[in-house]
Amino acid sequence: MAKPVQRLPGAERLNGARERVHVFGVRHLSPSGAYQLRAFLDEVRPTAVLVEGPSDASGFIGQLASRGVEPPVALLAYTDRMPVRTLLFPLAAYSPEYQAFLWASRHRAVCEFIDLPTGNALALQQLRDESDGNGADEISEEDAAERRSARDIRVDYALRQHALYRKIAELADEPDYEAYWERSFEHNLNQGAYREAIHAFSASMRELTEADERGADPRETAYNELREAFMRRRILETMAAGHPAERIVVVTGAHHASALDLALPAMGDEEWGKLPSAATRLTLMPYTYYKLSTHSGYGAGNQAPAYYQLFWECLNENRLAELPTIYLTRLATLLREAGTHRSTASVIEGVRLAGALAFMKGGSQPTWKDLRDAAVVCLGNGEYSVIAEALARIDVGTKIGKLPEGVSQTPVQDDLNREIKRLKLEKYRTAVAQELELDLRENRRVKSEEAAYLDLHRSVLLHRLAVLGIGFARKQETNQQAASWAERWVLQWTPEAEIQAVESTLKGETIQVAAAYALYERLQGSPDLAEAAKLIRTACECRLTDAMGEATRVLQELAVEAGSFEQIAAAAFELSALIRFGSVRRLDTGSLVPLLRQLFLRGSLLLLDAANCNDEAAGARAEAIQQLNAVAQEHYEEVDEELWLGQLRELASRDDRNAKLSGFTFAIMLERNEVSAEACSQEVSRRLSPGVPADLGAGWFEGLSMRNRYALLSRTALWEQLDAYVNSLDEEPFYRSLVFLRRAFSGFEPRERATVTELLGDLWGAGAEETSERLQQPLGDEEKRKLDELNEFDFGDL
Repeated sequence: MAKPVQRLPGAERLNGARERVHVFGVRHLSPSGAYQLRAFLDEVRPTAVLVEGPSDASGFIGQLASRGVEPPVALLAYTDRMPVRTLLFPLAAYSPEYQAFLWASRHRAVCEFIDLPTGNALALQQLRDESDGNGADEISEEDAAERRSARDIRVDYALRQHALYRKIAELADEPDYEAYWERSFEHNLNQGAYREAIHAFSASMRELTEADERGADPRETAYNELREAFMRRRILETMAAGHPAERIVVVTGAHHASALDLALPAMGDEEWGKLPSAATRLTLMPYTYYKLSTHSGYGAGNQAPAYYQLFWECLNENRLAELPTIYLTRLATLLREAGTHRSTASVIEGVRLAGALAFMKGGSQPTWKDLRDAAVVCLGNGEYSVIAEALARIDVGTKIGKLPEGVSQTPVQDDLNREIKRLKLEKYRTAVAQELELDLRENRRVKSEEAAYLDLHRSVLLHRLAVLGIGFARKQETNQQAASWAERWVLQWTPEAEIQAVESTLKGETIQVAAAYALYERLQGSPDLAEAAKLIRTACECRLTDAMGEATRVLQELAVEAGSFEQIAAAAFELSALIRFGSVRRLDTGSLVPLLRQLFLRGSLLLLDAANCNDEAAGARAEAIQQLNAVAQEHYEEVDEELWLGQLRELASRDDRNAKLSGFTFAIMLERNEVSAEACSQEVSRRLSPGVPADLGAGWFEGLSMRNRYALLSRTALWEQLDAYVNSLDEEPFYRSLVFLRRAFSGFEPRERATVTELLGDLWGAGAEETSERLQQPLGDEEKRKLDELNEFDFGDL
């Protein structure tokens, strides 16, 4: 539906005017562009400064120019419904646009954005994505062919542009386009030279790329024409508001500079009303040097944001000639801090070499590429790897921008900032990953309750962020049982985390409300039994009691019809961990005990049926048996442990169930001292007696060896019986048994294997040490051949 629009005052009169405003074309991250723009503004003294950027974001310019803002920062626009689409407008201190904001604020000039509003830009972006094949699921073959053709055109267009940039670098005898740009534009500080050169260069580049119809992308061209027509409209509106053309400065990307000629038609009311639009919201966010760099995939970035920040600082302090010395000195300092000593003489030689490289190219100042080459030779002794880490720190950097309190942000961002400050996590809000160890128990050495449970409150926040998919923290595995009192996290702040926080606003206005809504969404996704139990645990970790109650209700409903042994065991294990450690998180988990009892009962009764499976399924069933056994041992007072032991005893003695699982349960009974030595000997003799099929006997031993191996190694009778059993096998059954025995022993640690070989040496009367040494020698050629035969052996129905 077309949006309502207001008619442009005097549009008919101004649309044909040939009055010329001052257009200053820039590269979006250009220290010299920012420096010369500021000088140009001082010269022209405009009453209006118009900047390429979303016109509905003009209200944020004053905040960006306010005291306390530390670039890099970014303006973020996002759609207010799922799936969220975003539009980013990042700024560094040396962005010409940011310097325009500061100049306008200090001189009280009008400063506005003039590009398409974010709603139009994101709607057009969506249309373009859908035409690339990300829209409807089913399309005709003709449409598919058209989309493939469109993608091919865009790829071809990009390749031709890159080829053109490479050709320019070759003609200028530079290693790449970035070096050409820096030497030709950033180092040219003659007054007015930057503006004139970039205007002529960009006009020529535009003419070259758009004249070649084979390489042109029609959608990209059309999109740019819409933007430029709208920007001309906004310039005319500014003139209609009373600003003379000669007192207006337009700051725009160089590509658009030649197109903002008012002799060209501006977008009219009817045309603007027909543009598609989406509902959007806007906010400001801190950004990082890494995200400003091309290394992150940002197409308008540069390769070394931190280097260009240094360039900017030297430019403002009139110390640009000292830049090579400062750069290489800081690099040497970083190397020394990392333990790689480099002398002052090496730095001096590096500065001289960089100057010589610049002189050979006809430049007055070394480029970033010259400095890196000199650094590799003089500080890395010809090896890039020696200085790679230090170069990354000095070139890209780890800085994250800052926004003061009161600067416009979404409610979730504000809430997150408050929580980070309250929980003393501000020092972890950096681009460098840092570990955080949490002890969730009460700290009795402090006086206030807030301080006593500081780590617990931190854990709650970090778990809520994890539920929301905000990548500020990643939980690491610990050696302790699940849901214990100790947690280890790795914290690292990224712009993606900021964007994810903004997107969470669609779920609620605080972290707590948004996390509860996210859990509710997951519960509505018809989870299985195990997933529902995990969601109860997650709700507990997030201290969301209402969500915990809802997840419990869902789990109860699912448990009524549950028939999967593995899922029941997993759910019971999750509840067991919650009940065991719930007091650490100061939550009452007593209501979960009846549900645990119900699940444990169902799991116990399903054990025998679940064990009627093949070896492929036996691994998962063994894990489930282990989980239920852990529940029985931990909650023997709450669950029917006698029923469980009876079921284990039954399975351990059954011959019509999976042999591996029978051996596994027998090992559990041994571990729990439920089998006497005599009964153990009888069962081993029965299972490993001549006449028992090789796959059953060896499979039973494989299951037995999955549990406490030290208990097995101490039972000499078992190894005597296994030795006798193997010796009784004919050739084909012997080969069949090796499949299971190899699999069983593959899980043994080296010292356990050594103990087995010593036991066998004693049994054979050949000497424990000598036998162990011989059995653990590398395989000979004949043995390898036999092993290859085993790998190719046809076991028929195995």
